[in-house]
Amino acid sequence: MKNALLNGAAAAVLALAVGAAATPGALAQDAPRQGGEMTVAYKDDVSTLDPAIGYDWQNWSMIKSLFDGLMDYEPGTTDLVPDLAESYEVSPDGRTYTFVLRPGVKFHNGREMTAEDVKYSLDRVVNPETQSPGAGFYDSIEGFEAASSGEADGLSGIEVVDPRTLRISLSRPDATFLHKMALNFAHVVPREAVEEWGADFGQHPVGTGAFRLAEWTLGQRLVFERNPDYYQEGLPRLDRITFEVGQEPIVALLRLQRGEIDIAGDGIPPAKFLEVTRDPQYAELIVEGDQLHTGYVTMNTRMPPFDDVRVRQAVNMAVNKDRIVRIINGRATPANQPLPPLMPGYDEGYEGYPHDPARAKALLEEAGHGGGFTTELFVANTDPQPRIAQAIQQDLAEVGIRAEIKSLAQANVIAAGGEEDQAPLIWSGGMAWIADFPDPSNFWGPILGCGGAVPGGWNWSWYCNEDLDARAVEADSMADPARAEERIEAWRSIFIDAMKDAPWVPVFNERRYTIRSERLGGPDAIFVDPVHIPVHYDHVWAEDVQ
Repeated sequence: MKNALLNGAAAAVLALAVGAAATPGALAQDAPRQGGEMTVAYKDDVSTLDPAIGYDWQNWSMIKSLFDGLMDYEPGTTDLVPDLAESYEVSPDGRTYTFVLRPGVKFHNGREMTAEDVKYSLDRVVNPETQSPGAGFYDSIEGFEAASSGEADGLSGIEVVDPRTLRISLSRPDATFLHKMALNFAHVVPREAVEEWGADFGQHPVGTGAFRLAEWTLGQRLVFERNPDYYQEGLPRLDRITFEVGQEPIVALLRLQRGEIDIAGDGIPPAKFLEVTRDPQYAELIVEGDQLHTGYVTMNTRMPPFDDVRVRQAVNMAVNKDRIVRIINGRATPANQPLPPLMPGYDEGYEGYPHDPARAKALLEEAGHGGGFTTELFVANTDPQPRIAQAIQQDLAEVGIRAEIKSLAQANVIAAGGEEDQAPLIWSGGMAWIADFPDPSNFWGPILGCGGAVPGGWNWSWYCNEDLDARAVEADSMADPARAEERIEAWRSIFIDAMKDAPWVPVFNERRYTIRSERLGGPDAIFVDPVHIPVHYDHVWAEDVQ
């Protein structure tokens, strides 16, 4: 099969949903213009710009602007397209992928990229010394177990045929493999730059992307400048992007209103949401859309008392999700399972755990915690996350659980979740989970699968059900399009069975709102993406450039 996308059904469903969600009447779309600059404001500094490590919604789009991978998505869609790959072929058995690279693509340091760089980058991601949260995505490549355990130096399934040709052999068919090659983790880095900077490569990134890093003053700003050697003609549109950090969302909104910045990176502050969305002057500046998102509370299944399923079920019954949705002005719908409603595999008939404090107390009594217990709830310190955590804290107190709130910078919460014994409870708001690609498997491997329960990983519940993991592997081996419905049904049952173990409290599925200045041009899809990319910076242009 040549250029056959193996998940077309999911893409079609999402394309329809996203198209229906776009806000009509956005800014008039003039022809794209070249030149100019824009300024984006965020509350928190960026943790890293290393594509093997960065994995939060803030740095994801920044990394995407500095690096490229073999595959990518058409902006604002779930349609896969070749990126650094000029073409690719898939063997009839779905286990061998051959990629031919575009000629003449250069890194920011001026060296031409080759197939050796692609192999090095993938080997680096699965190397345990890297501690990449995305390593598990590539477990279908031959040699993964040996490479990820440190027993082998690299993936045996990746062969450099010649400087422009790479052959990747899988140990089993993988219906999502091309999607995984579009993830930031598979983006290509030059060995010499990584070796020069070591652990600090994330502060000195070198890629092939549309922009290159010109300045990073910690705690103040990052500046990206246009890559004059970028392989895609006409991109990027802008000459320069400045990311200012350390600004509260309410301040960022005021500065946007005064024309001092162009995008409020943390979105519309909840306290101002109704005021801004009801003001006619902002009607054409707000872009909204559905997204593949679930916000949840993780319970660390390896830390007592959350190693007892009855305690986890009790927490599920204690949380009042309707009240939490009201806190964020109805910008979401209550969730009862890990998958969001737009994702294939979502079970419309599943009712989940009811809000039932009395039953929660009974389960705690049965588990030997009739007098309650004390624990900690970690949360990112950007509004409205602390207020949501306070609501959860109150709900838990009603059933006897005394939770101390640990409100920290986003990067610190992520770091705590990636340690096996640090965070008993985490409210994921502002951090997780937005789909990396439009397939139910993406809501398993990194955040519920055994492969994500590793140091630096995103499975903050440290949940590992080996039987369900085996069923997940079997589901993803159904690469034949004729088995698409069977595969989705298999995933549906995996998630519902996981809910019996209750490693999470699924809380809500949120819509995305972006507010931009009137001087920025581009289709709505550039500013609101159904998957993990908040803004496609390389496709934005400045309307005031003559």
